[in-house]
Amino acid sequence: MTMLDDRQTAAPWPTAYPQGYAVVDVETTGLARDDRIISAAVYRLDALGNVEDHWYTLVNPERDPGPVWIHGLTSDVLEGAPLFPEVAEELSARLADRVLVAHNAAFDWSMIAREYARASVVAPVEQRLCTIALAKELRLPLPNHKLASLAAHFGVVQQQAHHALDDARVLAEAFRPSLHAAARGGVRLPLLECRPLTEWSDSPVTPRVGYRAVRQPNSWRPSRKRPACPYPNPGRYEKEKPLQQGMRVAFSGDTSIDRELLEDRAIEAGLHVATSVSRLTSLLVTNDPDAATSKTQKAKSFGTPILEESAFTHLLRDVAPADGAVLPQQASPPPPEATASSE
Repeated sequence: MTMLDDRQTAAPWPTAYPQGYAVVDVETTGLARDDRIISAAVYRLDALGNVEDHWYTLVNPERDPGPVWIHGLTSDVLEGAPLFPEVAEELSARLADRVLVAHNAAFDWSMIAREYARASVVAPVEQRLCTIALAKELRLPLPNHKLASLAAHFGVVQQQAHHALDDARVLAEAFRPSLHAAARGGVRLPLLECRPLTEWSDSPVTPRVGYRAVRQPNSWRPSRKRPACPYPNPGRYEKEKPLQQGMRVAFSGDTSIDRELLEDRAIEAGLHVATSVSRLTSLLVTNDPDAATSKTQKAKSFGTPILEESAFTHLLRDVAPADGAVLPQQASPPPPEATASSE
């Protein structure tokens, strides 16, 4: 494999492809409806995926910053940052007339749409493209669909994970060869419509970090049959370290993300979803660690680490491979593409 350039595109460039892209990454206080953006980055690309410029800003969320140990942005750092309405115009100028590109684009788009709705402004985005969906369309031989795996496939070096500007750079560098591969193969890009929110009302009560209760009557449901985890249990989760494939994760109480979706994400990342808590459980995920449920009581008696949902979902982005796991062999990757300097 060699670095792609315009001359290596075997077929004429598809006329149906977009004329420009905005590669976006946002860091947030959590993943729930009332969580806020705390930093945002945009790389503008031309029709061929070449970098035109990039932009980055901090955003004051007007609330606690969430899992600081993940994104590193403290209240002190964010205190003097602009509010979202103060950066909305600049962000709009960078998104206008372009397809929004993100890794797990549904999340980035939903957070951006909510911020625009709070500011009573309509986001100038009509379509989005998820690079996870594109990787699946291209059938890339990835061990999973994390950004780190996509970057490694194309030889892109991550310098600072969970920093919006570096994550956006990495994605921009990995997107260009993906785009060229799609063009050569005649692959239809997985574009989805973006429907901006036009109204917003804040919850009357400030929620916990990354959490908004969704308690409903008669919410019991039977557990689903799930495939066995292929990785050995590496033991308990240790604070400020990544999750590792094979860890046994149990959930307790209501979650802001649908429970089955949250469990599916954990399994896709290589974790073992447990229906109960035992001495072998690596961690318990709950938004109410003081609740007198059997799972939380057992976790405390066993000394099992307990994490809130927002912290867990952030850690899901970069789960470490199981001990001794070997990634699939690939051709020699190209060097990372050069990016344009900041304006």
